[in-house]
Amino acid sequence: MSKPNPHIILKTENLTIGYATKKAKTVVASHINIALKKGELVGLIGANGIGKSTLLRTLTHVQNPLEGTVFINDKAISDYVSLDLAKVMSLVLTEKISANNVSVYELIALGRQPYTNWIGNLSDHDKTVINKAIAQTDIEDLKHKKCFELSDGQLQKVMIARALAQDTDLIILDEPTSHLDMYHKAYILKLLQKLAKETGKTILFSSHEIDLAIQLCDTLIVMNNDKVISDQPCKLIQNGVFETLFPKDLIVFDKETGSFRVKK
Repeated sequence: MSKPNPHIILKTENLTIGYATKKAKTVVASHINIALKKGELVGLIGANGIGKSTLLRTLTHVQNPLEGTVFINDKAISDYVSLDLAKVMSLVLTEKISANNVSVYELIALGRQPYTNWIGNLSDHDKTVINKAIAQTDIEDLKHKKCFELSDGQLQKVMIARALAQDTDLIILDEPTSHLDMYHKAYILKLLQKLAKETGKTILFSSHEIDLAIQLCDTLIVMNNDKVISDQPCKLIQNGVFETLFPKDLIVFDKETGSFRVKK
């Protein structure tokens, strides 16, 4: 029996994702075997409609796999109770928050819910963790503002701070750069890169910003029509993986620059 690898935070074994009804199964992708290491920034990329959201929902236990297993810290995700799962994995979703009238500090403090008592009182340790998350995301000047006062870019930083306050080994973000301009897209992804290195947390995000992901990520998970591949960006470039991502009639991948361009 092989020893568990303490550096692997999330892994999948022969994972098949999709949807099942009483009459049939719809397979989105199969034979998914990925392993995400501690302290890595990992991007999940692929064309629209390829199944990135389905994979994220399966990795976060929002929906069940058709086959195979997802492990976090060598424990099957299906074996976690909700409270324990919230102590190892935090999520940053694209949905707008419903409580816009709460302060930034109050929203970040919600990340401590898995650790507080049923009344929700914050201990001195909780407050220390919250303040550290605020400092790590450089939003001290925002903490007393109401959430409705924030720009999209500011709110995204606050949501990342809340995930940091939850103090999990794994942070998963669904399209963290949607609705942002080019500068703030790069800013958020650079922030995630810095946090992965400084905190040792594994950060996985899905994105359409493929060029930025190639430049900034330690590992990329690439979904295409027939398989899911995970590797370092430089190795994916060498193996021609990005050249099969889109139809070649309009978009081509330039190996020399490591970026996509419109075909002339």
